[in-house]
Amino acid sequence: MSALFRNDQPGQYPDSWYAATVPPPPPRAKLEGEVRADVAILGAGYTGLWAALTLARAGMKVVVLEAHRAGFGASGRNGGQVGTGYNKDQTWIEARLGQDTARALWDITEDAKSQLRDFCAAHAPEARYKPGVVSGGWSQGEIDDLHAYSAHLHQHYNYETTPLTQSEMAEIVRSPVYKGGLLDEGAGHVHPLAYALALAREVEAAGGVIFENSPVTRLEEGAQVRMVTEAGSVLADHAILAGNGYMQNLAGRVAARVMPINSFIAATAPLGHQAAEVLARDVAVADEKFVVNYFRLSHDKRLLFGGRESYSIGFPQDISTRLRARMLALFPQLGSVQIDYVWGGTLGITMSRLPHLERLSPNMISAAGFSGHGVALAGMAGRVMGEAVLGQAQQFDIMSKLPTPPFPGGAHLRSPLLVLAMTWFAMRDR
Repeated sequence: MSALFRNDQPGQYPDSWYAATVPPPPPRAKLEGEVRADVAILGAGYTGLWAALTLARAGMKVVVLEAHRAGFGASGRNGGQVGTGYNKDQTWIEARLGQDTARALWDITEDAKSQLRDFCAAHAPEARYKPGVVSGGWSQGEIDDLHAYSAHLHQHYNYETTPLTQSEMAEIVRSPVYKGGLLDEGAGHVHPLAYALALAREVEAAGGVIFENSPVTRLEEGAQVRMVTEAGSVLADHAILAGNGYMQNLAGRVAARVMPINSFIAATAPLGHQAAEVLARDVAVADEKFVVNYFRLSHDKRLLFGGRESYSIGFPQDISTRLRARMLALFPQLGSVQIDYVWGGTLGITMSRLPHLERLSPNMISAAGFSGHGVALAGMAGRVMGEAVLGQAQQFDIMSKLPTPPFPGGAHLRSPLLVLAMTWFAMRDR
């Protein structure tokens, strides 16, 4: 069974704190019969919705097919961190693609954050965008790297971050494990499901159509592209694939480079005054572990804590025990705190941990594999795909330069080989 249906009830949002705090709209209609469109889009997460919004605002007839509900996948379940840059730093990108391309890619990521902030201010105040992300280091070597990177961003990109010593870090993040860190006030955090639902509303306000509970079972390529579901199909001049970790194997070239993995989040009971004993500022935090810990406070003072990963399709039967252990390793003061919600979701990763954008045919393009950096980048990828369909492909072409080699063994052997590699990295973290 695919990731689309292995872990969730069809058409139902997971039992997350996000779904509990944002009332979902009534289900949208299921696709039945054949529909004609200028552009057919697979997936109603950030990528598909931003593509749809860009195209609908330009007057195109847009149809979005979603297997479950808008914002159902990683877009409505993630840690809500609106990060700066990519999952590789700019020095890594400069060494491989040159300074000019690296600068153009940086500018795109800055535009991605601005796009999200502006949208939330205008259309989604309920998403509660807040500035501030802290990167935490466990060793002096990690701190040295973070502080050197801060200097690099200042010198080469005129981007300001604040290096944190161990004592300065402890004033913000009340954990004994961090030796220092980096404060990025140009990054931020957001209620991810509220943001996704607001995007879907704006797509429809602009004239786009979203069909829910309509998983695509087949793609038929040609002068026009047909997306086929169990009960109907969409025939379109252009197709955009935005299914990310839930794409299954509909496009083999994407599947060879983008692998689904699962990540998990817990929400504690409201901490009240104890919240200040965890985070003294309303910032999000991620650390330098390969299997990253990421956390922030909700507006009702819960700790939203994410961390552990799994590489099988199915979620573990017991998510909370290991996740709680990771949380208590950072915050032993929360030993008696109850966990009220635990949920998981599927995201797409690539070998390089960089997004994979590709023109699969003259009239079909794809973006996936945001590797934990998708809150801002996935939406931006959707926008640049929409612009590419409109004949403005400059930024799509730049993002397509990001190196994303195929996994060894292709789509069939990628999972067992990656599990071996991830086991090694987890042992190194410990």
